[in-house]
Amino acid sequence: MYEYICGKIAEYHPTYIVIDCAGVGYGLHVSLFTAQAVKDKGTPKLYTHLYVREDDQRLYGFASKIERQIFRQLLSVSGIGTNTAIIILSSMSPAQVQRAILSDDVESFRSVKGIGPKTAKRIILDLKDKMSKSDQLTADINVHPTDNTIRSEALSALVNLGFKQKDVLLSFKQIRDDGDTVEDLIKKSLALLSK
Repeated sequence: MYEYICGKIAEYHPTYIVIDCAGVGYGLHVSLFTAQAVKDKGTPKLYTHLYVREDDQRLYGFASKIERQIFRQLLSVSGIGTNTAIIILSSMSPAQVQRAILSDDVESFRSVKGIGPKTAKRIILDLKDKMSKSDQLTADINVHPTDNTIRSEALSALVNLGFKQKDVLLSFKQIRDDGDTVEDLIKKSLALLSK
């Protein structure tokens, strides 16, 4: 229905962005990689996916068509919902997801919270053929430290992703975050929370 949205960033959070497009604010759920990729752009263009269920409607935004394509492919795997797909794309770049699938790298998926060995194998089995037929392999979206943020922003983002506050706070105690961005802190915390 919506192919993409282009406009000014009205609100920015590591997992949620509001784009002002001709006076209408569109709330988009995003991965950490998309959030970082568009953070400093004045008028970003986000490719969209509209999720509609009986009791829920959400708009997801992606910095590239490839990331959106991978998100949609992940949704086609039994047992993978929108939250899990976003957590995967927040823990791994689109290129890393593709490489993991093409190289049968079960351990990369198992490092993501909520993904066990059976689900990891199912992702690879269901998507390997689709990935191998794709001509494009994406370049990693680099995360550059550009912003001094506080733990409360990372905590809020992780709670929004479905983690318990006490578990997140325990993971923070194990992380040395001198000079980290919110995104760096979230990624380190995700690695600990998925163990």
